[in-house]
Amino acid sequence: MASTPVVVKHQGKRYDIDLDPTSNGETFKYQLYSLTGVEPERQKILVKGGQLKDDTLLSSLNAKPGQTFMMMGTPSGGQTAGDLGRPKEAVKFLEDMSEAEAAKAEGATPAGLQNLGNTCYLNSTLQTLRSVPELQQELQKYRPSASGGSSLSNLSSLGLGGLSMDLTASLRDLFKQMSETQEGFPPMMFLNSLRNAFPQFAQKDRNGHGYAQQDAEEAWSQIVSQLRNKLMIKEGEGESATEVSFVDKYLGGRFESITECDEPAAKEAGEEATRSSDVFYKLDCHIGKETNHLHDGIMAGLEEKIEKHSSTLDRDAVYTKRSRIARLPKYLTVHFVRFFWKRETQKKAKIMRKVTFPAELDVVDFCTDELKKQLVPIRDKVRDIRKDEVDVERARKRQKLAHQREERNALAGVEPEPSMEPMQKKKAVEERKEESKSSGKDEDAAMTDVFKTDAEYEAERNASILAAKKELAELLNPELSTDAGTNKSGLYDLRGVITHQGASADSGHYTCYVKKQDTSSGNQDESESKWWWFNDDKVTEVDGSKIETLAGGGESHSALILLYRAVDLPTAE
Repeated sequence: MASTPVVVKHQGKRYDIDLDPTSNGETFKYQLYSLTGVEPERQKILVKGGQLKDDTLLSSLNAKPGQTFMMMGTPSGGQTAGDLGRPKEAVKFLEDMSEAEAAKAEGATPAGLQNLGNTCYLNSTLQTLRSVPELQQELQKYRPSASGGSSLSNLSSLGLGGLSMDLTASLRDLFKQMSETQEGFPPMMFLNSLRNAFPQFAQKDRNGHGYAQQDAEEAWSQIVSQLRNKLMIKEGEGESATEVSFVDKYLGGRFESITECDEPAAKEAGEEATRSSDVFYKLDCHIGKETNHLHDGIMAGLEEKIEKHSSTLDRDAVYTKRSRIARLPKYLTVHFVRFFWKRETQKKAKIMRKVTFPAELDVVDFCTDELKKQLVPIRDKVRDIRKDEVDVERARKRQKLAHQREERNALAGVEPEPSMEPMQKKKAVEERKEESKSSGKDEDAAMTDVFKTDAEYEAERNASILAAKKELAELLNPELSTDAGTNKSGLYDLRGVITHQGASADSGHYTCYVKKQDTSSGNQDESESKWWWFNDDKVTEVDGSKIETLAGGGESHSALILLYRAVDLPTAE
């Protein structure tokens, strides 16, 4: 009896098999073993009426040429559902962990900070700064100098850390203590260090009860300025090693500016524009009557009107200073300039206008022409790669659903229909048209369909992505590629938001949101992301959609400070 050509589908792959009607199910399984590596005893072959048994005579299947069989099962080698093996580490249950171990466990709720009397501005600032892993790492290495520190800071090992008036040492000890608990922690020692270094934060409330509310942006700027002077990191080795400020490396950018007089008379008299270079640690988003988006506010902030003496005109005149970014930091701070001094009330008032901001910020428009030339090719290549990776992941999910559907149909005795991915169908149609043109045959003429398997198409796409990643590495400017503290693509991912609720900086309430770090591989849709909401000592997990409601437009919580992190570049590894 002649053999019958059939198709067996297994984990997205198609295998062409010659089915011998005179043999039995066991022989057929050994044929598949040679192709798939799945042992016969681990195979489950679905046919009409149920599962193929070892002693079933294949002639009883009445298989037709081209008929499709479904096969399930995995090789015994490696870790599988049936062979999990022994875990590498002993399982430790939550109730057996110490408080510090539980706090450091994956997915653990982080510690909140107790409000010590109008200190929500400080709590929100500290939680957002703590979201910078590089800062936590470098702080643990920090040791105060003999002249600038205090031996009391060494008492942190006894649980008394932070007694030093050294603000940087106090921050180091505070972050360490927060990492060892999930309870609301009182930042008393750090608060004392802050008030000692900056007496403005020790101002009493006007009504004489406790301390006054302060501006989170001012606290952020003062803490960062102290870290800039104190927290140094070594670069290089041996005699060539140098020390640089952590803040300058990871949080500091550089402006290139041109300042020129607005009056034509000055230009006609030969007065030339002056060029300057300035370091910055945050971008200001100015909010005007027509500011609707973060991009508009930042662009407005890069143009400044200055009144100063003109040597050419021999009098004061108005100048325009236009700035562009020449160096991008890895962590970019953006400040919404919402507070202004209101003479009538003699206190800071708040601009309530709604200003939207993106989860992914493209800052290329704010850069110098020279930096743009370096960033644009990398930015565009990163976007292409990420789009392809998303397409592959979506195709993989569709394939999984299709396989599950085919398995259900096979169990129910329904003949499976040939299925293809949309891109596979499109490519097949294009190939048909090309063949028709070259052969002179009618497009609609019947022809044998030969399609690539899902696995083959996925392999092609992955090979294309790998090639694009290698191209990306070649596009990197050598100077940029060696600077771990800079942004190499011009794209930033939102990681932290400090919000303010109320109508005045002297009152209201501050909270902050910090994005949870997704440890899983693959691309994650922003709407599916999770954030921690720090409301003093209360810590809550919220959906990423919540962040979209922080654009302002009233006295409810509105974004005041945004912390962006440079997106990671795809690598070929």
